[in-house]
Amino acid sequence: MESETGSLTEGVLLFHKPRGVVVTTRDERGRRTVYDCLPGWVREKGFVPVGRLDRDSRGLLLFVRDRRLVEELGAPGRHAKTYEVWVRGRVTPEHLRAARRGVESPVGLLHVQSAEVLGTAGPKTRLRVVLEEGKNRHLRRLFGALRDPLHGTPLKVTDLKRTGFGPLQLDLPSGGWRFLREEEAERLGAAGRAGPAPAGGPSRGAAG
Repeated sequence: MESETGSLTEGVLLFHKPRGVVVTTRDERGRRTVYDCLPGWVREKGFVPVGRLDRDSRGLLLFVRDRRLVEELGAPGRHAKTYEVWVRGRVTPEHLRAARRGVESPVGLLHVQSAEVLGTAGPKTRLRVVLEEGKNRHLRRLFGALRDPLHGTPLKVTDLKRTGFGPLQLDLPSGGWRFLREEEAERLGAAGRAGPAPAGGPSRGAAG
């Protein structure tokens, strides 16, 4: 356990990805990347992101040095991801039930593990959503397939922040980073062993 924990604390970096930044090593369109927000040694030492967040999303993103950890941590169903989401439109209990059952979209059936309303502000609804496995623009597509009951217009995600990755919680300001703590490494390792991933390889979509 000590060697496993040591390897995680030294080889896993937590980063609060800002909105407007793309998750790639270099962007052919010249847009700002996550590596532009981090010290140069992160790229030089071979740290790579686990999974993706799309350009318009923000929140917790892990970087690892060991490529095997990318597959282990990012495998579908291995570690649930938690998001705080603002949606333009009024999200009803029926919407939440539909999201848990599954909603048809152009990329297939999309569903969430859990979803709850945290509050409202004018025409917007604030949610906490948990995904076991995320496809490309998962939550944006899912809520976009539902309609506001009052106006009949599609719901729209206006802000999306990943606040949790398995047992890890976001505690950094936007653009901030730190290494994994020892107690977090123990919880992360225990969570991974308790939830074996199904076959199919790592999830590479941007779940926003």
